[in-house]
Amino acid sequence: MSDSSILPPARLRPEAELARDALSTPLLSRAAGLARWAGPDTRVDAGAGLVDEQLPAAAAELGLTGEDAAADASEAWRVAVDAGLVEVVDEEEGTVAAGDGLALLTGGSPRDVLGVWRAALETVLGDASVPDLGGLVDAIAEGEGSGEIDLDALDWDPEAEAEFLDGVLGNLYLLTAGGEGADDAMVPLPALAASVIVPGDMTEPTDDVLEQVSDAMMRLDDQFRMLEPVGLVEYRPVDEALMADADEEPAAPVDDTDVSRYGMVRLTPLGLYGLRARLLEAGFEAPAVGDLVDKGADALLDGTAAFPPAAAHAETEQWLHRRDPLRAARELLAAARGADQGAPLRRLRCQQALSLVGTAAEPALREVLDDPELGGLARVWLAEHGVSDVPPPSEALIFWLTVDTVAAQLAAEGNSEELRSLVEGLARQHSGFFDTAWRVEHPATADVLEAMGRLHPDKRIAKEARKAAFKARSQHGG
Repeated sequence: MSDSSILPPARLRPEAELARDALSTPLLSRAAGLARWAGPDTRVDAGAGLVDEQLPAAAAELGLTGEDAAADASEAWRVAVDAGLVEVVDEEEGTVAAGDGLALLTGGSPRDVLGVWRAALETVLGDASVPDLGGLVDAIAEGEGSGEIDLDALDWDPEAEAEFLDGVLGNLYLLTAGGEGADDAMVPLPALAASVIVPGDMTEPTDDVLEQVSDAMMRLDDQFRMLEPVGLVEYRPVDEALMADADEEPAAPVDDTDVSRYGMVRLTPLGLYGLRARLLEAGFEAPAVGDLVDKGADALLDGTAAFPPAAAHAETEQWLHRRDPLRAARELLAAARGADQGAPLRRLRCQQALSLVGTAAEPALREVLDDPELGGLARVWLAEHGVSDVPPPSEALIFWLTVDTVAAQLAAEGNSEELRSLVEGLARQHSGFFDTAWRVEHPATADVLEAMGRLHPDKRIAKEARKAAFKARSQHGG
């Protein structure tokens, strides 16, 4: 995925709702709790971490118990420092005071709160790319005397590890942002690991690749356990029983219930927001539903051209909500005109948008009945809304609208099963379809006929379509 890639539009929750989610995440709420707890007697070491003697008190303040209590309190403190909830006021003395971020959590705007949460997220993402502490201790011992950590002994490439996690999260974002609902199903961990390990052109993974996928799953299991408390993901960990015997590879899952034992994950609405912000900063074009509400109808029709249906519907609804219905209908129809390659899909999106306007759009549709590019669309809309005094279309207009519709479907979906059915239906309903279709004065006529020849399962009809496409190209000098 290059930084010029256009990602599917994210359907984000309102910032106020996301800010409430951020404040309730375990890690940020703990960090804020420690920031309020800190006082004149709180001491930090040279790295701004709480000194060891104060960790038990910090853990008690947060109500943490068990063998991980001190480590969890230490992590919460580091997040508090990195997110600006506390700041070191005297490095020599190791004293701290409340930071500006703490005031933002209580008195700032939702966007301010989300800014603090994003700082916390960056801390956790950095931690998630670091190997386990035991290995780190060994690496430090290997490098003792040189003043450097022996990364070769640790077998850890910080840049590669961060890229791996970014790649996994990028794929999870694609699945979430491109989904049709806010509560999309959880993604199996094996599938997510395979998405960044298995080459796209590999039909049958080798044993070596499968081993890499298994290793990646174990790394991701640790990483998602770390990322859940900051609210990035909802995670169902790998079943401990599958890892009981380190010398034995777990058997491949056999059904959906079994798959869930290998780990399941999905982005939270807050996580979708956070990853989109990171992608934008990295130079990706990462649209969100609502980006086009203040732009013209041309930007709406072009911008939603590649959107999944649910996202296009949501974007269009928001755009229409801010406008007078009749004026909006006229703007949409004006923007739908054109003979360029994108025009058929603009007209399809226009037709879908007008279906949301309602009867208030009728005058605008009547005004374009004689328009060669919009007359067919107008008749379809008026007929669907029960208007009876609409003049019937000419045969030429029917064929032009047919070519335009197929061209739009090709642009929207490619060689889909729906388009295949449409092509079969057209050829079946009009016995002499291709004898007339090649004469249609539409820029996409030849391309549409070629597609029909490619898609129709009947070899004889497919051949007729290809011959008609050749005639259309010859007629237009192409």
